[in-house]
Amino acid sequence: MFFHNSYFTTHFGNLFFCSKISIFSLFDHQKSPFRYTQISNYVNVYMKWKKDPFFDSILHIHKSAELKLIIQLKNFIVNYPNGCIPISAVSKRGLEFDISIRVARFLRQYPSVFEEFRGEHNLPWFRLTSEAAEIDREEKRVLEECKEDLKDRLRRFVLMSKDKVLPLKIIKGMAWYLGLPERFLDESKGDLLDESFRFVDMEDGLKGLTVESNGEKLLSTMQRNAMKNGVYFGGTLEGIEFPLFPSKGLRLRRKIESWLNEFQKLPYVSPYEDFWHLDPDSDFAEKRVVGMLHELLSLFVEHSAERKKLLCLKKYFGLPQKVHKAFERHPHMFYLSFKNKTCTAILKEAYCGNSRIEKHPMLVVRKKYIRLVKESDRILKNRRINNRFIKHEKLEKGSDIDADSDDRTDIQAEESSQEWLVLDLLPHSSIPFIMERVKVAHTLLPKFEFENPVAPACLSSKVNEKQLNKLERCIQKAIYKLI
Repeated sequence: MFFHNSYFTTHFGNLFFCSKISIFSLFDHQKSPFRYTQISNYVNVYMKWKKDPFFDSILHIHKSAELKLIIQLKNFIVNYPNGCIPISAVSKRGLEFDISIRVARFLRQYPSVFEEFRGEHNLPWFRLTSEAAEIDREEKRVLEECKEDLKDRLRRFVLMSKDKVLPLKIIKGMAWYLGLPERFLDESKGDLLDESFRFVDMEDGLKGLTVESNGEKLLSTMQRNAMKNGVYFGGTLEGIEFPLFPSKGLRLRRKIESWLNEFQKLPYVSPYEDFWHLDPDSDFAEKRVVGMLHELLSLFVEHSAERKKLLCLKKYFGLPQKVHKAFERHPHMFYLSFKNKTCTAILKEAYCGNSRIEKHPMLVVRKKYIRLVKESDRILKNRRINNRFIKHEKLEKGSDIDADSDDRTDIQAEESSQEWLVLDLLPHSSIPFIMERVKVAHTLLPKFEFENPVAPACLSSKVNEKQLNKLERCIQKAIYKLI
């Protein structure tokens, strides 16, 4: 009877389930992880975006999408017989390579990478330049030497997922950021992945990749760096503060700054640990999300990625629906660049001060590719200047020829005018005779209106403005003398 009271049941439920501090903490003075899950101080906070020219000028980040298309075509050419392709082999594969313009036009935009020559039937063929071929050989050497490093990054990427399994389409979509070659995820290439990786069938009929951890505890980049600094000892729920790198001119309001200080003191949750006991609306869960984004960007080649690509991982990584808000709430850790009409999330720690984040082995190779791609701008500019110079020379030669013909025409016009002046001029009624005389001349007016209807019929040749003025003056003088 006592528990059937609706008023008592409602308030007892609110006390038991919705209290900010669990009632079990009244009997336990130690800081239990469940205590933090119920604390929500200032999660829904808005930070004003501040432009930072330094991060907007990092070339290998903002040229990454363009370089990806070039590398795809480069690999296609290298794998083709004799290392060269006719334009017909790729002309209709623009959608496959995600190229929005004609493939031939795209290839011609990068003459420092792709060399065009005439092949069979006088058709355009393409091959790599000597510089691009040299970087390609270096790339293959780096991939072979750093195979274990790439496996470790792929293993960490899969183990961060909530079910420790990811669809192959998700991994292939992020392969460029992880620095994985296309053949790395080929099932027929069993020698590239060790026995800890297994290809499985997932619920939606998708092919997936899973990893067996064998009970091994993985430490995140934050935990490894904190252990080196002596502030982390390998336990669970130890407090680790994120390194902050404020942009110049970016100031936080006092209320936000105090919230951030309390946020930094919260225990760190590794992205490789279970998180189901966390309240998704708490600061504790917020720190887990920030730690996962930090770990993801630490694994990538440029330590950056398009924000929309990261949002595609929400379902498989257990990220909240508004995970993009985490980038906005922590501008001292992440920078959002809006160059190239897209939003790119950049991990500041990788580019500020003495970074302890391990550099990806493929980063050096990609920087060399980008320097080579920049040479294309110089080559195309020189071609435009040379073409303009050649065209200018042709125009000069053509103008010289026209000038010579004009001089000859002027001489003939002067002779004709002199001939008209020495004629025995007839009375005023003899104007048709003068027009007939003009018709016989070599240079005639294209259009010259007379009151006499016979005149237009007599004029049929074309002359320039200078000739027109001379002939007009000559005819006016002749008519004046007649009057």
